[in-house]
Amino acid sequence: MSKPNFDPGFTQQVGGILRRAINKDGSFNVRRRRTHWRDVHPYLYVISISWPAFLGLVFASYLLVNTLFAGIYYLIGPDALQGHDPETETSRFLTAFFFSAHTLTTVGYGSLAPRTNAANVVAAFEAMVGLMGFAVATGLLFGRISRPSAKIGFSEKMIVAPYQNGTSLQFRIVNLRPNMLMELDASVLLMTVDGPPGSLARKYNSLALERERIYYLPLTWTIVHPINESSPLFGKTAADLERLQAEFLILIKAYDDTFSQTVHARSSFRYDEITWNARFKTAFHIDSAGDVVLDVDEVGTHTQITS
Repeated sequence: MSKPNFDPGFTQQVGGILRRAINKDGSFNVRRRRTHWRDVHPYLYVISISWPAFLGLVFASYLLVNTLFAGIYYLIGPDALQGHDPETETSRFLTAFFFSAHTLTTVGYGSLAPRTNAANVVAAFEAMVGLMGFAVATGLLFGRISRPSAKIGFSEKMIVAPYQNGTSLQFRIVNLRPNMLMELDASVLLMTVDGPPGSLARKYNSLALERERIYYLPLTWTIVHPINESSPLFGKTAADLERLQAEFLILIKAYDDTFSQTVHARSSFRYDEITWNARFKTAFHIDSAGDVVLDVDEVGTHTQITS
């Protein structure tokens, strides 16, 4: 039975044609405006950005700090550092830059050293900045590596397939990582936009599933919603779902046996991401040794049913 309409957090107000509510990567399609800079949390930002962005940020920060301290040593004067004999101003700045790198990382090769009191004070402060900065960078790196997260793959399409004496809406998921996920729960919401012109509103229906929970996910899980008389999809056609701007919101919750923590995965399917009258192909087989072999690339493969 479908539950009464409710708002899961996306609001029921709508002003026209909508894009998808949940992107394929699990992020919510919401743009924030007029936020205050004091509301920005640097740790959450650095933890959540991509790996290339994180490594780029660390490298850029390293260059920026060394350039800043090199400029200070340069401004102190030619006698600030000993152990070098620069021929040009560019060479003097580069020497100051490399001395800054030695000091910041506490390497200290010994070929360069501060000579004046001002240079010694700056070098002492830079050494402290280096120790604290690399401690923060190491903590952020550990936080990113140790953060539990699910890498669940979803089939590219939903399908409407034969089911018992009727039809069903189906999609597949697979664990893309070698860790073990246990006690998986699946929730599927149908979001539609309906109402008289000028008073459109979002409506949400929780879809009843053939099986809402499984114990393990070593292979694939085909999540099935039977389309019977109690289903909000009963009697609906592809044109009806397009008119309603239908979107199926998916939430997967699982227990990660490696991190001993609960992880989540989100995705969605729009009305134009449904293949009608199709059937999923088998994504695994038994090899000659009797082992089960899962073809991850075949998880979403399906065939059209010809009558």
